[in-house]
Amino acid sequence: MLSEADRKKAADILMSAEKERKQAVQLSKTWPDLTIEDAYAISTEVAKRKIAGGAKLIGHKVGLTSKAMQRSSQIDEPDYGHLLDYMMIADGAKIPHENYCRPRVEIELAFIMGKPLKGPGVGLRWVGGIMYKNSEIEETGVAAGVLGHPALGVAWLANKLASHGVALEPGHLVLAGSFTRVVFAHKGDTLHADFGALGAIAVQFV
Repeated sequence: MLSEADRKKAADILMSAEKERKQAVQLSKTWPDLTIEDAYAISTEVAKRKIAGGAKLIGHKVGLTSKAMQRSSQIDEPDYGHLLDYMMIADGAKIPHENYCRPRVEIELAFIMGKPLKGPGVGLRWVGGIMYKNSEIEETGVAAGVLGHPALGVAWLANKLASHGVALEPGHLVLAGSFTRVVFAHKGDTLHADFGALGAIAVQFV
């Protein structure tokens, strides 16, 4: 477990990395004893600083919903992070490639909370997705992952946040976890995701 001072130093590193658009050294290499509790505390500290600077919390992101990704990260459950308003990119946007150090794109479903979530039992049909890169199929997948159902990522998040005294509020956005591998985006690439009956979205890196 890290000291409060070290957690703040770690937050400083992440804030600087984003500002300079450079990858930071993995925090666990600097602090080998870093725990999952430390990681969430650092993430929360970064979010608080950004909100204090004018950003608005719009929801949360569930990650590591596949067994393969959990094994590579040496954890046995999904994780989550904060979504802030400046992270939202509109369908059809032209994104400056230089805004990111190594931009990558994934397919995942987004849920918008209509009312506070009281627990599991949320229902949703199976959903497939196809990722195109410059009109060529790059990835395909089905929104289920290790949790067995796309909506269970939202239920997992509601239960996890409850243990920290946080609720999923009406209007909040929840990204329920990727169901394809990441696709690296280079300058000039157009990335297009097709969700069948649910529609399609696309962005271009310029």
